[in-house]
Amino acid sequence: MQPRRLALIVLLLICLPGFGQQEPSSDTTSAATSPDKPAATANSPEAAVPDLTPGADGKLSQEQMRQLLRVVADKDIENDKRQRDYTYIDREVQHNLDGQGQTKSTEVKTYEILEIYGEQVQRLIEKDDKPLDAKEAAKEEEKIQKVIDKRKNESDEDRRKREEKEAKEREDGRKFVREVADAYDFKLVGTEQVGGRDAWVIDGEPRPGFEPHMKEAKFLSKIRGRVWIDKGDLQLAKMDIEMLDTISFGWVLARIHKGTRVMLEQTRVNDEVWLPRHVTFRVDARVALFKGYNLDGDLQYRDYKKFRTTAKIVGMSEVKE
Repeated sequence: MQPRRLALIVLLLICLPGFGQQEPSSDTTSAATSPDKPAATANSPEAAVPDLTPGADGKLSQEQMRQLLRVVADKDIENDKRQRDYTYIDREVQHNLDGQGQTKSTEVKTYEILEIYGEQVQRLIEKDDKPLDAKEAAKEEEKIQKVIDKRKNESDEDRRKREEKEAKEREDGRKFVREVADAYDFKLVGTEQVGGRDAWVIDGEPRPGFEPHMKEAKFLSKIRGRVWIDKGDLQLAKMDIEMLDTISFGWVLARIHKGTRVMLEQTRVNDEVWLPRHVTFRVDARVALFKGYNLDGDLQYRDYKKFRTTAKIVGMSEVKE
């Protein structure tokens, strides 16, 4: 992982599940939301459209908003799975800033995201919007070939361990978002259009007195956000999160400072899934108390193409033959 991208990656890992995959709070009494039972899927009865009839005051209750976000959560989990069925292009623009917030330098990199034996891998294809030279392109092909060889030669035992690890990570994510439902007070702000479609706008503010059960959830009291939920599909259309205070974590003593901000926009693809379209970020971070990262950037995703399961992935040597 490139160090200059560490802060962004951490932000997305911490915050996207929190607002994009809401699950029931621990005080919900429904048997379907018990921590001992699996979360509802997007097609299960529990994921049916919630009752969104406003109360006498014309507003949605906290419980109604929680129910809505739980449905969005289940759908977003399905989106994450389906994204692995797609290849696409990721163009990243990063501005490195000085102490006054002025741009010192700019980097532009474009990646092709591939699926190789169920694993998404990025291949660098352009720098500063220009194709790679022959040497750089060869290095990228060598990297891809190593992944192909590793997966082709993976033993049943190694595959089992990898799948178990992935399953545990997914379950940890589910536990984390249960904490989010308790960590925030939600407020329906109104309705706006996102991508030409109507969306509910909901704010999440840290709830005073929240006591986390997972160590990762201790960060939630220092993050606030706003989500836009598509009314027609009940999908996460947009999200804007902000650090209210410095967050410190990890054995390298990484810190993400107050004011750091990330915004995500998603788009409807093939009438079956919502996938990232645009991410903007402004990060002020420090790693190991020495190296500082003050930057902002813009990530754009395009050309989503569904990966056909009948396709065969071959190495470069096989292509040459």
